[in-house]
Amino acid sequence: MTKLSEAPLVHATAKIVDSTLGRYTEVGAGCTLSHSTMGDYSYCVDNTQIAYATIGKFANIASHVRIYASMHPMDRASLHHFSYRSSWYFDGESDDQAFFDWRAGQGITIGHDTWIGHGAVVMPGVTIGNGASIGANAVVTKDVADFAIAVGVPARTIRQRFSDDVASRLDALAWWDWEHDKLHSALKDFRALSAEEFLERHGG
Repeated sequence: MTKLSEAPLVHATAKIVDSTLGRYTEVGAGCTLSHSTMGDYSYCVDNTQIAYATIGKFANIASHVRIYASMHPMDRASLHHFSYRSSWYFDGESDDQAFFDWRAGQGITIGHDTWIGHGAVVMPGVTIGNGASIGANAVVTKDVADFAIAVGVPARTIRQRFSDDVASRLDALAWWDWEHDKLHSALKDFRALSAEEFLERHGG
């Protein structure tokens, strides 16, 4: 029997709030996923926090990552919770829903077949493209292009994984949308072939 199935595998200590998980997904110990979607085959390892994010298929998210559109009110006299989670502190006061709506609008988008390294932080409003790789402990403050490798604080692109031609052909092939059986039948090619050889064999 396989470890993963069409039903998401969520560790008992993980917390899922108003979120949707695809098939063959896994959420590790101590993770929090709130107001987010995670596409088929994606996973996050232990102690990762994700909020207000749209995550594509086959995302590989390491431990202690923060994908978190959770800014504090930088333009106010105080940054503190009391100004927007006011019901926690004062009888009869409601929370500042307008602030929470603004925060939700700063969502993060993670593409298909991405790799987010250990301890990386992805800031609000960022889009990470298909096939991109983010280095360990990077702080991503700007968009990262498809198939780019970005590292550092703040993160910067150090190179592309493939030529523009190969990258565009992989995007067009969109193997991440293949059915489970087709993925299985191509498994040996995923393992043995270069990206260029894979594209030649599979019509990309």
